[in-house]
Amino acid sequence: MKPTIKDVAKKANVSISTVSRVINQKGYVHEETKELIERTIKELGFVPNQLARSLTNRSSKIIAVIVPHIGPYFYGELLESIEAQAQANDYKIMFFNVQDDPERELEYLKFFEQYNIEGIIIASNFQNTSKLDQLKVPIITIDHILDENIPSITADSVKAGELAARKLIQSGCKNLAVFRGPSFLMTTIERTMGFNKELRKHNMYAEIFDFDLISPDARQIEQILQTNPHIDGIFTYSDTLAMVVMSVLKKLGRRIPDDVQLIGYDNSPFCKFMDPPLTTISQPVSVIGKQAFINLIRLIRGIELETLHEVMDVQLIERKSTK
Repeated sequence: MKPTIKDVAKKANVSISTVSRVINQKGYVHEETKELIERTIKELGFVPNQLARSLTNRSSKIIAVIVPHIGPYFYGELLESIEAQAQANDYKIMFFNVQDDPERELEYLKFFEQYNIEGIIIASNFQNTSKLDQLKVPIITIDHILDENIPSITADSVKAGELAARKLIQSGCKNLAVFRGPSFLMTTIERTMGFNKELRKHNMYAEIFDFDLISPDARQIEQILQTNPHIDGIFTYSDTLAMVVMSVLKKLGRRIPDDVQLIGYDNSPFCKFMDPPLTTISQPVSVIGKQAFINLIRLIRGIELETLHEVMDVQLIERKSTK
């Protein structure tokens, strides 16, 4: 059985409250008594309950990170960068996979209240926005602007759309298509705005199709490509979706980039190993995660942010799926 605070108090012949003051570094304890308690804790192998300490100190040193799912490469890299920054600042992170389920969101909000979470980073299209004020903790959003008053960090999605359209047009494409994610997402809307903005300069337009970015339906993609054989340039809103499109194009006997040119989004590690290697839009995921944590800590410390909504630059990474 694990030793308890009572065991420490009994062996050191002091009160539980005295042991608690030493553990939480709150209140005066005579130096000799303090050394005795610390020695006893070490001898017994007692591990203080961090949750109990956080409730006493009102400082859990825990940050909650909310993601919509954990499938794509984006969220793995994002969590790693946030965790690395948290560790460097003596914080821990707890991540919560809401799966775009509002009931799950409410469940986790109760958890945050009960366990004294110090701040929240939201990387999902959070639907219970009106409930966030009740938590009374700082919040940063990633890839979404849930509210004009909630600070955010996003990639420049409008520029991403412009870069993709410009590349396809410059490479000679005449009949373009956009294979995007759910139309209600801010990132989807902004990438489409940027893409169409560039097309208007050339009096062009694109066919637009919505897909699940995590598990796109290959049969639906095949049907679209068979029905629209004139399409010679495609911008997909994730590298995963691009990978499925590439597979379908090969099945239909359409050569990349000779018959159809293809651009993805995210610059996932597997892009360079695809056949042909995928041209894609790179967003600085690690930088976004790091900056989100830094901004959140500033808010926790009561420091006002210079920019409420930060926008990070994106880049076109050219490979062999375009000319």
